[in-house]
Amino acid sequence: MKELLILSGKGGTGKTSVAGAIAALAEQKVLADCDVDAADLHLILSPDVQEKHEFVSGIKAAVDTSLCSGCGTCADICRFNAITLEDTASVDPLACEGCGVCAWFCPEEAIRLDDNMCGWWFRSDTPYGPMIHACLDIGEENSGKLVSLVKREARNLAEQLDKKWIVVDGPPGIGCPVIASMSGADMVLVVTEPTESGLHDLERVADLAVHFKVPACVCINKWDLNSDMAEKIRQACSDRGMDVIGMIPFDEQVVETLVQGKPVVAGPEGPAVHALKEIWGRVSSRLGE
Repeated sequence: MKELLILSGKGGTGKTSVAGAIAALAEQKVLADCDVDAADLHLILSPDVQEKHEFVSGIKAAVDTSLCSGCGTCADICRFNAITLEDTASVDPLACEGCGVCAWFCPEEAIRLDDNMCGWWFRSDTPYGPMIHACLDIGEENSGKLVSLVKREARNLAEQLDKKWIVVDGPPGIGCPVIASMSGADMVLVVTEPTESGLHDLERVADLAVHFKVPACVCINKWDLNSDMAEKIRQACSDRGMDVIGMIPFDEQVVETLVQGKPVVAGPEGPAVHALKEIWGRVSSRLGE
């Protein structure tokens, strides 16, 4: 079983479009969407949810108003300004960081620390294979833990079904969710665009892959919109010893296919579809299919 992680370093490069195309092209695979803060792979894979599970992480303070005397101790010591006082204390769950100081110092023992249900994860069937995906609630943290859960469940499912591939649509950037998604990956495919910011963020992801000793390769999306910049990216990758394994041209048909809620390769054959098929062929060859 091989795990391909698709990253971008920044949003808007076409990472999910490439991930969706590979999801449609690969056989014997399990799909995972690790962009839990703003998941959108489901928009083009049409998942049919089979299981829905709560994601519980961290704790939040809650006040038992029947015990609260309204003394204000908790409001005075809360450094996050998460507690307000009227007749009794009340906690703003969006501001509470779950530190527990209020519960520790409450003279009436009126504050409890509850498990924080902060999102959901799903096992779904799609026309292109089984998929594990998740959704973190607005304003919640611990996205790295949810990414780790999604990856663990995807691996378990792949083992149960005896699949050859796990195709992972990773989060943008280089933060904690990206680091969590990189754990255990056999290869990273970085999707970039021919802009200065695209090169800058590509280099950050490349540094991260080197640090965690994960082989990485690159594809440049819409390369022909700025061919000079695309060549600059190719040279930067060459200097790093990273291969550019694909150049996807701008193709209006891509937009039309995505608007229909389908992976790019499910639309009419065109320059972008041809490039994506070549990219998958090179990636699968490198990973030893």
